[in-house]
Amino acid sequence: MEGAVFWAAAVAAAVLVGMSKGGLPMVGMLAVPVLSLTISPVTAAGLLLPVYVLSDMFGLYAYRRAFDRRVVFIVAAGATAGVTLGWATAHVVSEAAVKLLVGVIGTAFSLNLLLRRRPEGPPRPARLDRGLFWGTVTGFTSFVSHSGGPPYQVYVLPLKLAKTTFAGTTTVLFTYVNAIKLLPYWALGQLNPANLKVAAMLMAPAAAAVFLGVFLVKVLPEKLFFAIVTWALLAVSLKLIWDALA
Repeated sequence: MEGAVFWAAAVAAAVLVGMSKGGLPMVGMLAVPVLSLTISPVTAAGLLLPVYVLSDMFGLYAYRRAFDRRVVFIVAAGATAGVTLGWATAHVVSEAAVKLLVGVIGTAFSLNLLLRRRPEGPPRPARLDRGLFWGTVTGFTSFVSHSGGPPYQVYVLPLKLAKTTFAGTTTVLFTYVNAIKLLPYWALGQLNPANLKVAAMLMAPAAAAVFLGVFLVKVLPEKLFFAIVTWALLAVSLKLIWDALA
């Protein structure tokens, strides 16, 4: 973990993490793939988790009054089960298989949003059964490769939350998910001193990028904001499928 190429990728990944916590959730999914260009994906995931957790604190402050409590509680309950499942099966389920699953789900959902022509109708209610299911998938995939965004979006986008509420709900939910991943990551040896040292150096650019994300959420028109989210979901999902098959 040294050299100009590694540090360029690491700083870029930290900025992506910070922007995701500022309200642009899908860009955060690019962080592990970017860092994986220079180190193994497993090492990248372990190195970036402390950066996620610190960035969460800034994002949580920024959106402390703008989130949907019902959605957070429902998805968090499912995500807890998903993280537990990910921990229990860490030595059995391959990262490639999870990437493929997440990529297929995200691709199908984003293409459905982009291609359908009929009026979308009223917002869906935040149903408990759907939220627990997609929350479990979110927790599991987030544990394995920090890629909980697509299944989370499948549940939350049809609720048609206002963009600030959507950003705040996403930030609060993943603050919780990342916090409960700390213990199992430590138990699996992914929070070692070398990773923590590098992570500490990346926290400043990540923290600054949180406020850049908050600014972009405020200035982007709502329609454009959700268009960016949907296209980013498609791009990241296709990248996950490519990585899994490669």
